[in-house]
Amino acid sequence: MGRSPFQQYWDIPDGTECHRKAYTSTTVGGAVGLVVSAYSVTLNPPDTFVEGVARVGRYTFTAAAIGAMFGLASCISAQVREKPDDPLNYFIGGCAGGLTLGARTRSSGTGAAACLCFGTIAALTKMGQLEGWKLISDPKV
Repeated sequence: MGRSPFQQYWDIPDGTECHRKAYTSTTVGGAVGLVVSAYSVTLNPPDTFVEGVARVGRYTFTAAAIGAMFGLASCISAQVREKPDDPLNYFIGGCAGGLTLGARTRSSGTGAAACLCFGTIAALTKMGQLEGWKLISDPKV
């Protein structure tokens, strides 16, 4: 059985093979967008089939673009700064993804808020990965 996209992403050393990291983060973003669009279409049914397809495409491609920008920005930042395992690279990548969302929504406020939120979440995720944080602990028997 193949590895999950998350495992594939973490298996690639930071600052190397940016094309593979971008592909993997785009895949994860597109999958998230597809799930969100499925909920959107299910909970708020469109009036026409074309409107439903447009909504699915809008959510899916926006999320994929955010993932692509995250993957590219964090990898290129690691290469340029020559600090591959630095959470700041992930903050920069998350911020780039947030700014992509702001550009898509044509809202600088959304872009700034998403930059701060996505960047913080990405940096904390990298810190947790480096330090071995666990979201769910093993059961004590």
